[in-house]
Order: sequence, then C-alpha cells, then structure tokens
Amino acid sequence: MSQEMFPHLASPLTIGTITVKNRIVSSGHDTVMVKDGRPTDQLVAYQEARAQGGVGLIVIQVAGVSESARYTSHILMANDDACIAGYERLARAVQPHGAKLFGQLFHPGREVMESQDGSLPVALAPSAVPNERFRVMPRALTTSEIREIQVGYVAASRRMAKAGLDGVEIVASHGYLPSQFLNPLINHRNDGYGGTPENRLRFLAETLEMMRGELSPGVIGIRISLGERDPNGLSEQIAMEVLEALSKQKLVDYVSVTAGTSASLGGSDHIVPDMRWANGYVSQVSRQVKGLVDVPVMIAGRINQPQDAERILERQDADACVMTRALICDPQLPTLAFAGTPDKIRACVGCNQACIGHFHAGYPISCIQHPETGRELKFGKRMPAAKTKRVLVVGGGPGGLKAAAVAADRGHRVTLVEAESQLGGQVLLAGRLPSREEFAVVAENLIKEAAQSGVTTKTRTTADMALVNSLSPDAVIVATGATPYWPPMTTMGSPTVIDAWAAIAGEAKTYQKVVVIDWRADWVGIGVAQLLAAQGKRVTLATPGYAPGEMLQQYVRDGLLANLHRQQIEIIPLARLYGVDDDTVYLQHVLTEEPVLVEGVSCTVLATGCQSRDELLSELQASGIPTYGVGDCMAPRTVEEAVLEGLIVGASV
Repeated sequence: MSQEMFPHLASPLTIGTITVKNRIVSSGHDTVMVKDGRPTDQLVAYQEARAQGGVGLIVIQVAGVSESARYTSHILMANDDACIAGYERLARAVQPHGAKLFGQLFHPGREVMESQDGSLPVALAPSAVPNERFRVMPRALTTSEIREIQVGYVAASRRMAKAGLDGVEIVASHGYLPSQFLNPLINHRNDGYGGTPENRLRFLAETLEMMRGELSPGVIGIRISLGERDPNGLSEQIAMEVLEALSKQKLVDYVSVTAGTSASLGGSDHIVPDMRWANGYVSQVSRQVKGLVDVPVMIAGRINQPQDAERILERQDADACVMTRALICDPQLPTLAFAGTPDKIRACVGCNQACIGHFHAGYPISCIQHPETGRELKFGKRMPAAKTKRVLVVGGGPGGLKAAAVAADRGHRVTLVEAESQLGGQVLLAGRLPSREEFAVVAENLIKEAAQSGVTTKTRTTADMALVNSLSPDAVIVATGATPYWPPMTTMGSPTVIDAWAAIAGEAKTYQKVVVIDWRADWVGIGVAQLLAAQGKRVTLATPGYAPGEMLQQYVRDGLLANLHRQQIEIIPLARLYGVDDDTVYLQHVLTEEPVLVEGVSCTVLATGCQSRDELLSELQASGIPTYGVGDCMAPRTVEEAVLEGLIVGASV
C-alpha cells in the first residue's frame, strides 16, 4: 500500500497509552440509529463500514451520563450497566479492522432539543439563563446535582472502559454543559462553581480528575469550540486558557477542537458547516492551540479531502483531522487515499441534506451521493446478478447515473443514453447558483462512479421506442427527469414571465426589477434571487411559506437567509401567485386571501417546481418490456431521492 502522497495523514499518532494507525478521525455525531438508548444493528454496521474503510479513530456519538442528559429521544445512554453490552458490540465490530474506538460523554445542560413524549422536560444549567435557539429557560443546578452529574461522567467512562473501548471524550464544545460552566455570560453563580475563571473551570477540572483516578492509564480527551461564533458564546480566548490549564494539570491526553454553539442559529451553523465555509477553516485558530498544549490536537471544520488534511498536518496546524462527513460520503476514503488513488474518492460537498438534515428530522443519517450509508445492512455488499442482462438506462442525471453504476457493478452490460451534451441533469443547474457552486461536484462524482463501473454512455442521444427496440435490452431504467412547472395564473397584457431554469441560463439579464415566485421554499428560489441581485437587479422573493428556505436543513438555510439580508432582497412570505400584467405581479395572502401587489415589475421568474417527464416511461410500461422508473420521472423531488432510487433499482434489476 502506497502512502507517499499523504505521508503525514498516513502516519501513526500516539495518544496517551495507545497508537492510532493514521490521522483520520470520525468524530462523534448523532446517527439516529439508536433504540431505547442502545446501539442498533444498523449503528454497528454503519460504524463497521467506516472501520473497514481504514479510518484510524472512530469516536462514537454522544452518550448521556444521567437522566437529565436526554436532549433528544434517540440519544445513546451510558447511565447504567445495561449500556455495556452495546458498546462491546461496537468494539467487536470496529477494532478488528485496526481502528481505535472512543466514546463521548455528554450532558447538554440547557441545550435540550426535544423531549421523550412531547412534554417539555426540565433543563438544567449552571444558571437560569435562556437558550436563544430552542427557547429553553433552564433551572440552575444545585451543588448536589452538580456532584451527581460529575459522578455520572465517571460511571459512564468506567462502563465504556469495561466494554473494551480505547478511550473516552468529554463534550465541552458547542455550548453544552461544561461550556456553560466556563462561560461568564451564562454562568452567573456565586459559589465555588462560578464568579472567577478558576471557579468556572472547577466543574470540568473536578470531573476530569475524578475520571483520571478511575481510568488511569486510560485515554481521556476533551472536545471544545475555539470560539462559539455567537455574541453570548464562549470566547476563543477563554477556550484557549481552559485547554492550557487542563494540559498543564495533565488531565487530558488530547484535545479535539471545533467551532460554534448549539445555543443560537448563527453559532449552530458551525456544528456542521455547509459548503459556504472554506475547507479546514478552523485551522486558522487551531495552530495556536498547538503552542499551548503538549498533547495531540485534532481539528474539525469542513475537511473533506485528504489533500486538505495533509496540508493542515504539514503546516502543523493540528495532529489529526476530523473528516466525519467525508467518511459518511465515502467510507473508503482512507483506503483510497493511502493506495495512491485519491481521484477515486467520492468527495463530500457539504450539502447537509441527508446527514445532519436527516438527524434534525429524526431519521437515520445517510448521504445524497452514497445512500448506502446508513443502509449497510441492506446495501452494504453489492450482490452479483444471477444472470447477466443488457440494461438500458435513459437519462444521465443523478438517478440514471447511480442506477447504471450499481447495475454494472453487479455484472450487467449497461448502456446509458442522455439527450443533452453533458451528463448530470439538474445538478449542473444547481452548480451555477451562488453559494451552491460546489454542488456540481455531485455530478462529477456520479459520472466517475458510472465510468469506473464500466457503463457505456452516449450523449446527444434521444431515446424513443425505436431506439429501445433497436438495442433489444432485457430491461430499461427510465430516469428522464422533469421540466419546469408553470402554475395556472391570470395574465393580462404581455408580461415577461420565465422559469427558474431560463433565469439561470441568463434570460433575465436585461430586466431591472424582478419578482421570484418561490413555491417550494428550497434553494432554487433563493439561489435565483441571489443570482439576479448579484447582477444589480432589484429583487423581490415571494413564497407561500413562512419564510424562504423552509424545506432546507437549518444550517444551509441560515446562510442563504443571511445572504438575502445582505443583498437587500425584499421577502414577501405567505403569498401565492395569482396573476401578472405588464408591470405588476398580483399575489394572494395564503391565510387571509387578501391581495398583495408588487408594482413596477419588468420580469417574473417562476421557481414553482417541476413536472415529470414520464412519456417514455408510460410507453415502455405499456409495451411489456421490463421497465423501472427512478427519480423525477416518477415524481419531482430532490437529488437524494433520485440517487436512492437509482441504488434500489440498480441492485434489483
């Protein structure tokens, strides 16, 4: 195995009493693969896939150290001995592949997202200071409750050690309980746990001392935000001082640094930064930590390619790189990188749709590009076809490309035809919008996947029944996508009305005041509005939702809404399109049905969704030829559903 391309990333790292085989880390992240506080078969298979792919260190997602730590209905719990068996299963799945396994010790304090049954729980914190994002007003902890939680950390760490884990990590990042104690803007106590920097550190230092006494010589680490990126968050300076103090007291064997806080919308965007953030942006401050501590430093923050990680390590900004979403997107990333074939890696684009987006919606995490993630029990192994078939795939968008790649992997002879000159479908349009440029990489990855699988592709080829009959396929997979949908509207005079696809292509360049009708409240309407505003136009964005971007994952939506504000784009919520004339757009308030008029308009852009192109699908189904539909030709949705359906059909054809 060649490691010459990434000598720093491939080198082993000593952490306390253990050695990690390389410097790629999968950090603790909630997977929604937990039932009744215990790991499921799904979680074990998910983590084993990352271990098989060659990652050096896996940190299992947060585990509650006491009953008051239940911040979601699907959190792992380590507050009684019943958790040991589940951690043993994880260790048996991960460690034989050479990966080390740590567990995360967690208490959210006031950062409670949901309850177990819909009723609001009592949130605990150092002081009764409310949370802005979740609008939680906590109750101040008593001294006895503080000690109870500290004992919970110790007992949970002991259970993880008994299960055979290689180390534990206290989560003091993102505004959770340890951070709340450290932060003078949140900790208003006047007892031994507040009032001075030394007292505010006491909760964390005492907990670590107690753990050290129980676990020595076990590995203990801490995760902390280097600046919570919020006016009321823990400052970068205090975080640095805390790390220096803990290192001097020999209380931690490593530190894992990140950014942001759960407590506010803007701060929480850094928990899982989307594609608007530069790769490895936290390294600008992590190098300062290296000068303050004498233990290894791990760094997170959009590190999605091995070359980016290698540069961070070469500059000595950190000792290891957290590449969690990169490993969600491609579990084989370490193996491919160290084999000298990084070009085969499926690069994460930071879309946040099926990973953190699924978590926020309460579903097991996955990846829009690699829907096998989270579905390892069903799709973890590609099963060879019982009989080789001639398979024709019509449509070179994401669904067609995935279906073709999977079918070819299974041994079928696959031909894909695409009417346009380029493969990629609507993904190519997405990549032309502001803040979405990186999304075009999805098309590149899927095209590469199909090529590596041996798919024969033909562009500028329109498929009809004559073509199908001439190729005599044993099966046809139809992925013909969709076209823009124009809703019914009253039209008076000769107004200029175009769809979003035409606007992206540049057909609105000559118009000065534009109204964008944003029916779906996703990235299309916002993206088109930003694109036109960047061209110097006055833009109004109207949506029938409460706000633009309602359909998007919060961290993505936040950035787009911030850009709308910066560009001074007018937003009209709760408004549907009624009609247009030469210079006026007539809207209707969706709740009152009262008219809302926008005057002086020179062009109306319809970001009103799509309608299926299903003519060929219907014709083939009527012909009796074995036919399968995937993606938008079945019903217009997103790239996630198209790729997933491509996987399902490709695995079954």
